[in-house]
Order: sequence, then structure tokens, then C-alpha cells
Amino acid sequence: MFKSFVSPLSLLIPMLLLFTGCGEKAAEPVVDQAVDPEIARLEARAAKVTIIRDDFGVPHIYAQTDADAVFGMLYAQSEDDFNRVEQNYIWATGRLAEVEGEEALYSDLRARLYMTVAEAQGAYDDSPQWLKDLCDAFADGINYYLHTHPEVRPRLLTKFEPWMPMFFSEGSIGGDIESVDVDGIRMLYGGQTPLETLRSDVVDDRQLKEPRGSNGFAISGEHTASGSAMLLINPHTSFFFRGEIHVVSEEGLNAYGAVTWGQFFVYQGFNEDTGWMHTSTRLDFMDEFVEDVYEEDGQLFYRYGDESRPVEVSEVTLRYKDGAGMSERTFPMYHTHHGPITHLEDGKWTATALNWDPVRALQQSFIRTKLANHEQFWEMMDMRTNSSNNTVYADSSGNIAYYHGNFVPRRDPTFDYSQPVDGSNPATDWQGLHDVEEIVTVVNPDNGWIQNTNSTPFTAAAEYSPKREDYPVYMAPDAENFRGLHAVRVLTELSDLTLDGLIDIAYDTYLPGFENLIPGLIEAFEESGEANKDLAEPMNVLRDWDFRVAVDSVAMTLAHFYASRYNEDGVRPDGATFLERVNYFGEGSPHAERLKIFADTIKMLEDDFGQWDVPWGEVNRYQRLNGAIQQPFNDDEPSLPIGMASGNWGALASFGARRYPGTKKLYGTSGNSFVAVVEFTDRVKAKSMLAGGQSGDPSSPHFDDQAQRYADRQFKDVAYYREDVEARATRTYHPGD
Repeated sequence: MFKSFVSPLSLLIPMLLLFTGCGEKAAEPVVDQAVDPEIARLEARAAKVTIIRDDFGVPHIYAQTDADAVFGMLYAQSEDDFNRVEQNYIWATGRLAEVEGEEALYSDLRARLYMTVAEAQGAYDDSPQWLKDLCDAFADGINYYLHTHPEVRPRLLTKFEPWMPMFFSEGSIGGDIESVDVDGIRMLYGGQTPLETLRSDVVDDRQLKEPRGSNGFAISGEHTASGSAMLLINPHTSFFFRGEIHVVSEEGLNAYGAVTWGQFFVYQGFNEDTGWMHTSTRLDFMDEFVEDVYEEDGQLFYRYGDESRPVEVSEVTLRYKDGAGMSERTFPMYHTHHGPITHLEDGKWTATALNWDPVRALQQSFIRTKLANHEQFWEMMDMRTNSSNNTVYADSSGNIAYYHGNFVPRRDPTFDYSQPVDGSNPATDWQGLHDVEEIVTVVNPDNGWIQNTNSTPFTAAAEYSPKREDYPVYMAPDAENFRGLHAVRVLTELSDLTLDGLIDIAYDTYLPGFENLIPGLIEAFEESGEANKDLAEPMNVLRDWDFRVAVDSVAMTLAHFYASRYNEDGVRPDGATFLERVNYFGEGSPHAERLKIFADTIKMLEDDFGQWDVPWGEVNRYQRLNGAIQQPFNDDEPSLPIGMASGNWGALASFGARRYPGTKKLYGTSGNSFVAVVEFTDRVKAKSMLAGGQSGDPSSPHFDDQAQRYADRQFKDVAYYREDVEARATRTYHPGD
């Protein structure tokens, strides 16, 4: 845990422009920029990198060294969406308030509580040389892009530094640090006296949200037509959260897949021999320690067993946008050996401990992309810094595997770590990390397939799944979900599977979330007699429904809005999981409640659309009007009908859509984003889909060239081998050309 002190003055030094001389052209001859040694160095580096754009704009980067390939990788990412590259580092490095204003200060403070700029610089300095080379290449690639594109005006970051990746070492959506509640930090650090008792009111958020997660399937050759293993890569992230990329070096790098904007490793993807897919884990990989803090002679201490230890106190000065100018605030930062103090529990200071080892995390993420077999993959997993994710794996030797998490602190099982624990009791401390062989894993199960949908690992391989009783509770508290039930059904009794067949399975339209809910509604209607006869027509539509989503399905519209409204308005059973809650609404809730909520749903549809019998595709839409990170939505602007549904209902192909201010229709913003199916034959084969397109620039042909394909489920063939890439090349160039 990094907790060293950094002078507030060091944080006020403005970031300097890497390149100057961009003013108006002078009358006299300008100085030849080539004499600038920094520019000459970057130009020489660019000459050693080749970027080939294929017919969908996917960049294929070729270089002799890994570092030069990373240089080209970040240059290409900046070409495609510099806006998102910059945004990720504004957020990660704790400078969001400088562009968004004072409200974002506590997001920035959260970042600095876990690592200061000085600590990030120190982590970079202490990195092995090969990792420093990659970090240098990261900064060079983005900075060279800015130099060669003077028309691009960054919102804040005019120079990228090689220590910045230390702040952004995790590629997942909803990474570890985002689990630390900003509101808790705001309450504790937002102007209150150090020991003042505060407690936020618990808010019951009944607004249905799309589950953040992913699907991963690994299938052995016994079930495939080719006899080779297959992998489904299906992250359910925010749309446009990652780009598609292929990066190749003569040092053994040849990785294809999805890269989180601004990172130098393929996060979910494959090489010629191995493939990896991450799903968000629900295991307990972070804990809260309630500290017994007291003040004595003006100094803060906390009790730890029989000891009194000083609270580590430092300061950070953060800038924030204030009208047309900038202001700043200086905050104290408090740490114990458990980590930073992040919030209050019943008025007591509480530290949040999580995985924070950016050097090893970056190493693990990059090493993962270059491995040749499962033995090497297992060894890489033993680095144990991939904390917020599960991993589904397949390879060219026919192996399939699943790792439920990776960073798992060893704990005393007599304590309930799902709740804050007593930090003054040394017995609650972490006792190192569990070895890989101790965590929940599945390797080559006899059923020949593995699935994970952010659900329990104890159904990952049917009857060959791990057994719950063999592991501590904190290792796998994950609940079952409707997607998990769905996945097991479609993967059972596989035979002669092809890549297209795997796509069919991944997009199976059945929605198990309605199996109990809708029959329960129909039962309530039938028992009500004549009292609700005005609901007969929509009930008949639901009675004839096969629980499959389709663009022209009226039943899907009825079911989605009914289930969503029930989640908001229905009386919930205490302590129920989402799956249990939805089933309760169909099996255990009062009949009168079911009918009232359905009647309210019908009225809402009639009020908003003029009729209740609205086909699903008319309300469930894909729309991208510009390249903004927060998309505007407008019912009067063009959009596409989408025949997918929310993962809440068990849709494997997830499309998380909702209404926005001023809209009646639902617009998707998350779910199926980058999707790939991979087959590890003698020559690896793959097909992929990227929501919308590769570019964030509306003027680019690749801004929306995959939008209709996305709606139609029309995957593209991946160009992996050089000859295939060149056959589909639309542009070949060096960075800066």
C-alpha cells in the first residue's frame, strides 16, 4: 500500500506542453523542428512502427519490439478516440474536478488516497526495465499523436507521463477503486471536524439497473466440429468503453481483442495459442476495517491490540474548475496499516483495504497476452493481482479453465467479512493471499464446457463444478442469476459446434427471468374473474408468448415494462437476491398487487405510445448521435431497433437500455459491446463485433459501420494473420504519416 507524503506544492506544478512553436506562422523562416532531439527521437521511433487499418478500421500494429508496438498501439487508440483516452487518465490520476468542477473533488481525493503522484512516480522508478520501457512507449505514443495532430485540443492533459499507467493498472469496468463509495469520502473529508459523527441515510434504489458484468464460455474439442477448443468473449460493458485492436511484435507479442482506452495491454482477447475472457467477480476481495481512533496532545492514534499506533496524516491539494478559472482545496489524508480512511461506520473511522500493487498488476496484464499454454497461464495467475475479475480460458492444446477471482486475501473465517470488521483486533487482519490452487478453479471438466455470467462458480461446469463446502464463504458468495441458468441450458448436450453455432448459443433469445413472473400474472388474472376483463387482450398476448425476445414481439414490451415496474413498486421480500425477488413476484406476491402493477403498465404504454401493443423494436433502440462520452438521446433522431433484452431477465446477449430525460423510448448504453468467438485450430480463427464502430469520430466511416451489423447480429471475420490483414488493408502507414 503506497502512503508516502507528497507536498501539496508539488501537485500545483502545471503540466507543461511537450511541444511548443504552435503559434501563428512568422514571416521569417521557422526553425527546423527536426533539430529538436525529442521530436527527432519520436519520429525515429514512429518509423519503426507500421499500422495497417483493415476494412472496419481495426488497427493492426507491427513493430520489432514490444515497446515500439505499444507506442503504435497508443498512437492508434488516440487516433480512434483520444477523448476517451484522455478522460480515463483525467479520472484515474485524480484530476477530474479540473474539468468537471468542485463536485468531482471527492473522486479525485479517492484516487489520491490510494496513491499520490509522487508514489506513482516512485512505482514507475522501481519497475523492472521492460515495464518502464512499455510505460515510456505509452507516453511517447500519445504525445506523438498530439504533436502530429495540433488541431486536437485536450481538455486538460497536454502531456502524458510514463508514471500515469500506475494509476490505471486495471482494465475492467467498475474496477476495485470504484467500489469505494465517493459519498463516504465526501462525508468524512468534506469539511467536517476529524472525529465528528456522521452517518448517511440508506437509500433504497428501486430503479432497475443493468447488471455490470460479462459472459464467458470455454468449450473443449469434444463438442466442436473441428475438435478444437472454443472461447466466447462477451463483456457486458458500457458501449464504446473499449476499442478493438491487434498488436504484434517480433518479441512474441501477437494479441488481438479489446483494449480499454489508454491502456497498453489487450484486456480481453486471444493470441495464436491462448484466449482469456474476464467476468466481474462477486468474491470478497476488499474489506472495511473499523478503527478505534482517538486524539491525544493534538495527535491522532488508533488502537491495535495492546498497541497505540499513530494515524498517518498527510495533505493533498486538489484543483477544481471554478467558473472560468481554477480554485483549489487542501485536504488531509488519513491512513492506518489497513489502508486509507474512506468513510464512517456508526461514527467511527473506517479504512478500506483493497489490492493496490500497480507494478505487478501491469506486469500480469501484459504477460497474460504473450503466453503459449495453460502451464504458463497458471504461473501468470500466481502473480495474483487481477482482483476484480474471474477468468475463462481456452487454448490450442485443447485445455479449458476457469479461475474465480485471483487476488483473494486469506482471512480468519470466524469473522464475517461481508460486513465491516473490528480493525483494532489483530485477528481480523489479512494473513497474506491464497495461492492459486486454493481459490475456486475448474480445469478441463468432464462435461467439456465452462460458463460464467458473474454468477456462482458452483454451477460453472454442471455436475463437475466445484463444491461450495470446500471453500471459505468469502471466496464465492456470488449468487446464481438468470443468465447463469440460461447458459447451463444452452451448453448442455452440445455437439459439432462451429463458430457460427457458438454465436447462435451466445445470442439465444430465451429469457428465463419470465418463466415464473408471467405465468404468475396470468394466474392472478384468471382467478380474478370479471374484475379485470379490460386486461384480457394483453393477457392473451402474454399467454401465447414463448419467452423469447424479438424485434416484433409485443409480449416482450409488456413483460419488460411490467417486470421493471414491479421491481420499483412491488413489496420486496427481505434479503432476497434479484433472481429470488423476480420469482417471488410471480409465485408469492399478492394477486391483487400483480394485477394493479400490470394495469399501471398498460396505462403507461397507452399514455406514452398511444397504444399498449407496441412491438419491442419500436421502443428498444440503439442510437449514437455524436462522439460524446455521455451520449444525448432523442426520440426524434434516427435510431435502430434492437431485438435483444436486459441481462436482468437472463438475456445472454445483453442490451441494457432505459429512458433518458425527454425520451419515451429505451436507449441502450451497455451490454454486448465487444464480442468475439475464437476457435483454436492450427490457424486460430475468430469472428467479432464491436457496438457501433471502431472510431469515436462522427466524420469517420468507422463511427457507425457496425451499427446495423450489431442490430442484425452480423459478425465480421477477424483478420489475424499478416496476409489476411494485408488483403483487407485500407490504409498502411507509420504513426505521424
